[in-house]
Amino acid sequence: MAPDSMTQTVPTQLPADWRDFFALTKPRVMSLVIFTGLCGLLAAPGSIHPVLGFTAILCIALGAGGAAALNQWWEADLDAGMKRTSKRPLPAGRLQRTDARDFGVLISAASVVIMGLGVNWLSAGILALSILYYAVVYTIWLKPRTPQNIVIGGGAGAFPPLIGWVAVTGHITLMPVLLFLIIFMWTPPHFWALALFVKTDYANVGIPMMPVVKGEKSTRRQIFAYAVLLVPVAAAPWFIGGTSYVYGIAALALSLAFLALSLPVAFRQTGETDTMKPEKRLFGFSIIYLFALFAALVVDRALANNGWIA
Repeated sequence: MAPDSMTQTVPTQLPADWRDFFALTKPRVMSLVIFTGLCGLLAAPGSIHPVLGFTAILCIALGAGGAAALNQWWEADLDAGMKRTSKRPLPAGRLQRTDARDFGVLISAASVVIMGLGVNWLSAGILALSILYYAVVYTIWLKPRTPQNIVIGGGAGAFPPLIGWVAVTGHITLMPVLLFLIIFMWTPPHFWALALFVKTDYANVGIPMMPVVKGEKSTRRQIFAYAVLLVPVAAAPWFIGGTSYVYGIAALALSLAFLALSLPVAFRQTGETDTMKPEKRLFGFSIIYLFALFAALVVDRALANNGWIA
């Protein structure tokens, strides 16, 4: 019998922790998805039973989480080559790729079926479209092929308020389309601000993000252009009479602040400093911007419903 000092213990691989599956859903991104979906639901005219409303938001969350899991299943090798994503469950080796794929398919399918049976099939159809848009159109087709990936793919993250609205009303009108367009126009400057200070990651794995393919100067100018366009788009719900001046003033103030923060990003010379403070400041504010803008939409609707504003 070998002495104790010569005995070796072969480690066994533990099953995946529930937190690894939760991480596949990209909870930080999901929080914004849930919030904008909830705001679309609360701002919609009419009412919905609280249980059905909860069901709708749960389905939006499940759909977003399933699409995120499928995104990470497909991009596991790319994530392993990027510092920002290398510690995710798949590149870190804490999950099998097939587990991530099956998990993503399961909760995606469940979200659509439950939404259709419990709420309405139009909202379920839009939810299914959003999942396919992100998991297939953006992840598989656009992202590795064109620097316009974020522009076109921005539609994937713009669906939640539209879905929330349709869950209540059962039909599509101009107002929820405008909510979709707000997020669609917000996505490029938000994501390109991030891409500017992590562009080395994208370059290392061959993803043609705008700063990598077109350069920093072009990216900065386009960030500013989208920030300019965002001002009238964000205020459009007020212009068409879908909200009161409460939302209108908030939209203009927030959008002008967004525009002001994009100025030092747009006109800063490449290599001026290596701290990327203007870009990080714009990226951070862009998240606050979307939360605050959609919160203003809900406040506006609540004030109108209680007769405090016309």
